[in-house]
Amino acid sequence: MRLCSISVTARRLLGGPGPRAGDVASAAAARLPPSEGSGLCMVKEYLPKNFYSKDNEGSWFRSLFVHKVDPRKDAHSTLLSKKETSNLYKIQFHNVKPEYLDAYNSLTEAVLPKLHLDEDYPCSLVGNWNTWYGEQDQAVHLWRFSGGYPALMDCMNKLKNNKEYLEFRRERSQMLLSRRNQLLLEFSFWNEPQPRMGPNIYELRTYKLKPGTMIEWGNNW
Repeated sequence: MRLCSISVTARRLLGGPGPRAGDVASAAAARLPPSEGSGLCMVKEYLPKNFYSKDNEGSWFRSLFVHKVDPRKDAHSTLLSKKETSNLYKIQFHNVKPEYLDAYNSLTEAVLPKLHLDEDYPCSLVGNWNTWYGEQDQAVHLWRFSGGYPALMDCMNKLKNNKEYLEFRRERSQMLLSRRNQLLLEFSFWNEPQPRMGPNIYELRTYKLKPGTMIEWGNNW
């Protein structure tokens, strides 16, 4: 990675404004050799000769008293998620050994619905799926935690003392190649996922957005 700044001449060729008072970053940049063992290119900046002219001196002085607005620090996911609810979702991806897929499905069918029905656990099982395209021999589970992150932590702490669940995890571990989890928030413009009578086919999409574009993407949807 290299660090550099745009010179005054380059700004003019690109149609940008010339140097302004206080705009040190727009001064011509001269690259120095990178330090040994570093991937950064050191940048030394020089001010234009007329930078401290009388016309610029007053504006430079006034710029010291310009009110600066702090950038918003809210996470885009918080701004786009629902305000009237505090649900948190966890989606689990389990890559199962091909010879154990049927046994895995039977095991999860016997244990996971019990957690869903137990009122002592603030979670509900929204759905279980096996993949058809993409990753093969994969199981997907979607959980909803009513109460956000505190509900998730409450559930995790209680499961540590649930002997049946611990035995389930031990038996399940012998059937898996790998597993991963994701925590998700709801977009405000979509309804909550509800159980449906099956069999059904669902499409699961993942969008990788450019940093800072999540609000624009959500508004387009």
